Amino acid sequence: MGMDGQAAMVRRDVVVVDDPLALTLGSIYAAAPTPPRRPPRTSPPPPPPPPSSPTRATRHRLDNSAPSKRRRSSEPRPDNPAPSQRRPSSEPRSDNVADGAPPPPPPPFPWATDRPARHDTMESLLRRGITSVEGEARCKRCNCRATVAFDLEAKFREVREYVAANRHSFNDRAPYAWMNPVLPDCEACGQDGCLWPAIPAEKGQINWIFLLLGQMLGCCTLEQLKYFCKNTGRHRTGAKNRVLYYAYLEMCKQLQPHGPFDDTVPVNGNGFLHA
Repeated sequence: MGMDGQAAMVRRDVVVVDDPLALTLGSIYAAAPTPPRRPPRTSPPPPPPPPSSPTRATRHRLDNSAPSKRRRSSEPRPDNPAPSQRRPSSEPRSDNVADGAPPPPPPPFPWATDRPARHDTMESLLRRGITSVEGEARCKRCNCRATVAFDLEAKFREVREYVAANRHSFNDRAPYAWMNPVLPDCEACGQDGCLWPAIPAEKGQINWIFLLLGQMLGCCTLEQLKYFCKNTGRHRTGAKNRVLYYAYLEMCKQLQPHGPFDDTVPVNGNGFLHA
């Protein structure tokens, strides 16, 4: 081999390090930029547990760790007296005035009481000096007002005798004479049987004894008669002749508790007068 061939071989194996364009594998890796380091991947935190309900505090005894149960003492407290020391329910309370409860209204008539449709007995009225009962009436012809007075004993005796003579035929119904009462005469115009009794719209102001003595309870409406029976504990359903019968019977029984108006008295073997 000649010198030129050896020089060529030597030239292939020589590496020129001074060449700036010469690259090696190490220089390529050294020149590449280093990527930033990723943060470690972490899982999301678990959700917080739901708030627990507040536990009820338990009471412990000093000498025992177990919770104590509340015992009801049998001894009366100062603000809760014993049953024997309590005031009975029938005893009137002293704080009625403090409660602002209005007092009962006064009786509308001297022969009435402060209870609606309730009256004293005939004996009690006579003892108090009440011998006559007055009432207002108006003439249906001349429209004149008049005051009518009835003798208490005499007029009640008429009603009593009529009931005693006809009670076996009533059959719990008012007779025709009570359903169609005979009215007093008018002295102003001279018309017979034309004075109609003045019956106020306020049922508590009705003059019940005056209507009884004149046998004019039939002039009341059915609603007014039901009001009377309601406040006296009488049966108040049915037709007007039935309610009117109970109203007459109750009024007579108030004035005279015993006699032909008592439903415990037999009627000549025909049964009892129903009340």
